[in-house]
Amino acid sequence: MTARDPRRPLDTVPSIKIKLGVVIFAAVGVTVFVFWSGIHLGLWPSVSGIIAAIIALGIVRFLARGMTSPLREMSDAARAMAKGDYERRVTATSRDEVGSLARAFNKMAGELAETDRLRRDIVANVSHELRTPITALQAALENLVDEVEPPDPATLRTMLAQVERLGRLVTQLLDLSRLESGAVPLARAPFDVEPVLEHAVREQQLHAPGVDVSVVVETPGLTADGDPERVHQVVANLLENAVRYTPRGGRVEVRARRSADPLGVTIEVLDEGPGISDTERTRIFERFYRADTARASGDGGAGLGLAIAQWIVDLHGGEIRPERRAPHGCRMVVTLPASN
Repeated sequence: MTARDPRRPLDTVPSIKIKLGVVIFAAVGVTVFVFWSGIHLGLWPSVSGIIAAIIALGIVRFLARGMTSPLREMSDAARAMAKGDYERRVTATSRDEVGSLARAFNKMAGELAETDRLRRDIVANVSHELRTPITALQAALENLVDEVEPPDPATLRTMLAQVERLGRLVTQLLDLSRLESGAVPLARAPFDVEPVLEHAVREQQLHAPGVDVSVVVETPGLTADGDPERVHQVVANLLENAVRYTPRGGRVEVRARRSADPLGVTIEVLDEGPGISDTERTRIFERFYRADTARASGDGGAGLGLAIAQWIVDLHGGEIRPERRAPHGCRMVVTLPASN
C-alpha cells in the first residue's frame, strides 16, 4: 500500500469539487479568524487584513499544491516519454478525478514501455532471422561466382532451402501484421472439420519423413463455425511444431470431436516430443519465442507459428492451450464454436 504524502493532505477526499470547497472554506475561515484575532489584539484593521491574507494564501498554496502535483508530474513525464523515456511514473495516491487520471497515465506508460520493448525485440529478432539465411546465401553465391565450388545440385538445394526459409519468415510476418491490425476478415461459415484436418495432415506428411502423421475425427459429420482457410492455417502451424519436436519414428496425431465445452468443437494435436515445461507454458505464444532455441533455429522455425495460431483462434472467439501428455509429449488443444 502506498504511503500518504504529508504534503498532500486532501488525497483521501474522493472528489476534486469537494477539495475545492475545502480549500475555499479553509481560506475564508482562516482569513476571518486571523482578522478578528488581530482586531481583538489591538492591531490596525489594515494590518490584521494583510496578515490574514498572507496566512490564507499560504494555506491555499499548501493545499492546492497537493491537488495539482500529479498534473505537474504528468506534464514532466509526458515530456520525458516524448524523448523515449517510458519508465517515468506519477504519484497516484489521490482518490479524486486527478488520481484516476494519474492511474490511467501510469497504465498507459506501462503499456507504451511494453510496446517499445516488443518493438525492439521484434527488430532484433527479425534482423537475426533474416541475417542467418542471407549470410548462407551470400556465402554460397560468392563461392559460385568465384568458382570455388561448381553449381552442383547439392549447393543449389541448399540455396533454395534458405530462400524458402526467407519466404516463410516474410509470409509469417505479413500474416501476423495483418492479424494484429485487424486487416484479415474472417469468411465465417459452417464447414466440415474432417476435410480441413486431412488437408493439413497431407501437406505435413510431405515435409515429415520418418514421422507418422494421422487424423482421427471421433464425431462423424463434425462441423464448426469459422473460416476453414484460417483454421487450416492454425492446424498446419501446430502440426509443423509437433513434427519438429517429435523424434524420427514417432507419431503425431490430430483428433477432433464435439465436446461438452461451451464452444462445442475440440481439435487436439498430440506429439511425442519433450513436452512443454510449466515455465515455458505461459511464453510459447509470444512472438519469436522458442522452447528449444538451438533446435528450432536449425530447423528453420522463427517462433511465429504459435503466435499466429493464437491470433486466429482468438478472432474466432475460441481458445488454444498446451497440456501435458503422459508419459511424454505435448497436447495442443484448440476449441472453436460449433455450427448451429
